[in-house]
Amino acid sequence: MTDPKKHSLVEDAQGIAYGAGMAAFAITILTHLGLVTGQTAGLAVLISYATGWGFGPVFFAVNLPFYWLGYQRIGAAFVLKTFLAVGLMSGLVMLFPRWVDFAHLDPIVGAVLFGAISGSALLALFRHGASLGGVGIVALYLQDKTGFRAGWTQLLFDLLIFALALTLKDAATVAISALGALIVNLTIAVNHRRDRYVAT
Repeated sequence: MTDPKKHSLVEDAQGIAYGAGMAAFAITILTHLGLVTGQTAGLAVLISYATGWGFGPVFFAVNLPFYWLGYQRIGAAFVLKTFLAVGLMSGLVMLFPRWVDFAHLDPIVGAVLFGAISGSALLALFRHGASLGGVGIVALYLQDKTGFRAGWTQLLFDLLIFALALTLKDAATVAISALGALIVNLTIAVNHRRDRYVAT
């Protein structure tokens, strides 16, 4: 008999596909507008802007060092699902500009859309035991080792990312970007159940 509390392989596959696909679409909106965001995706966006390298390959590479910590902290299933989600998102980000073009997109509306779409994408991934970023894994690892709260680690990392963004973007663009990051975090905070799903 199937355990109603566990997702089937098909359910996991569609959840990861949805999460990775929507995250890729959200990044397409973000980079089209020249905005930035936090966490590992934010680091990859900044590297992409600074070097001209594509976001997809950079995001995939930036996440590679974190899988071992993820394996130690959460387990092999989480690492495998996260690797698949990151790989799928990295590939789709390179394809979306061929499929989607924006004749006009207001930056503030775009930031809100980015935040809402990213939040729903991450919720889907969390609910199927996956993630998209390595910073959360490091945060949990440090919390285990030192007692320093994971949320504070993530907040400090985001503050660093947005501070670095000011060296590449004007203050107004960074402020609009912060709105998008706020919407992501609010979407997750309001809708995510940490007692039921894995979150990193």
